[in-house]
Amino acid sequence: MAKAATATYAYCVVANTTRPRPKRKVARLPGMGPVRLLDVDRGLYLAVADAPLDRYGEAAINRGLGDLDWVSRAAVAHEAVVESFIAEAAVLPMKLFTIFTSDERALTHVRGERQRILAVSKRVANQHEWGVRVILDRARAVRARTSTTKAADRSTSANTVSSGIAYLTRKKARRDDTVELAEHARETVAALYDRLASRSSAAKRKAAGELPVAGGPLLLDAAFLVPRSRAKSFQSLMASEAKSLARQGYGLTLTGPWPPYSFVQD
Repeated sequence: MAKAATATYAYCVVANTTRPRPKRKVARLPGMGPVRLLDVDRGLYLAVADAPLDRYGEAAINRGLGDLDWVSRAAVAHEAVVESFIAEAAVLPMKLFTIFTSDERALTHVRGERQRILAVSKRVANQHEWGVRVILDRARAVRARTSTTKAADRSTSANTVSSGIAYLTRKKARRDDTVELAEHARETVAALYDRLASRSSAAKRKAAGELPVAGGPLLLDAAFLVPRSRAKSFQSLMASEAKSLARQGYGLTLTGPWPPYSFVQD
C-alpha cells in the first residue's frame, strides 16, 4: 500500500544545551505522527510531526476553519505539545497550523530566522508566562464602599427637613458612588498591574477592546514573564493581593506557568 502523502507540521522551537526528549504520551493533533525533533543548529531544535495532507492540506484546513469545535480541539492539542517542552531552557511556540512541505523546507525557514530566534530565546530563557485576570463583583464592591458611608447617609437623612430633598440627595449619592467605584476600580487595577510588573521581566496588558464582555466586568487580562527563580515569590504576592482585594469585591485569578506565548513576538 502506498504511503499517504504528508507534510511537516511545526509545533515549536526549543532551545536547550542538551537534546530534549519528546514525551510519548502527550496529546497531539488527530491523525498526526509522533512528535519528533529536527536539529536546527547548536542548541536549537524544531518539534515537528508528519501531517497527512488529506487532513491537513490547505483545502482541508480551510474547510476545518469553519468548525469552531475542530479548531478548538486542534489548538488544545497543539498547546499540549508545546507545553510538554516547558522544562527546557526556552520554548518558542509556532502558530497553529504552521505547515511546510518537507522537513528541509521547515529547517530552511527556521534557519533563516536564526538571529531573531536566538534573540527571543535569550530574552525568555528560564522564564515562564503567568496569566492574571481581575473581575469585579459590583454588588460586593458597592457593599464594601457604601458600608463606610452609611453613617453619613443617616446624618443627612436626620438633618434633612424635606423628604423630597432627602430623596434627591440619596439619588445623587448613589450616582456619585457609581462614578467613584469606576474610578477606584481603574486605579486599583493599574496599581496591581504595576506591582506585578515590578516582579516580572516583562508584562503585557490587553487593550480594553480585547476584553470579553460576558462574565465580567473583566477589568484586567494580563500576562507576566517571570523568571523561574522568582515563581514562588510571584505566586505568594498574588495570593496576598487576591486576599486583600477580595475584601473590596475583586476576584483575582492566576494561571500558569505557561510557555511565553505572549512574549515571543518582537
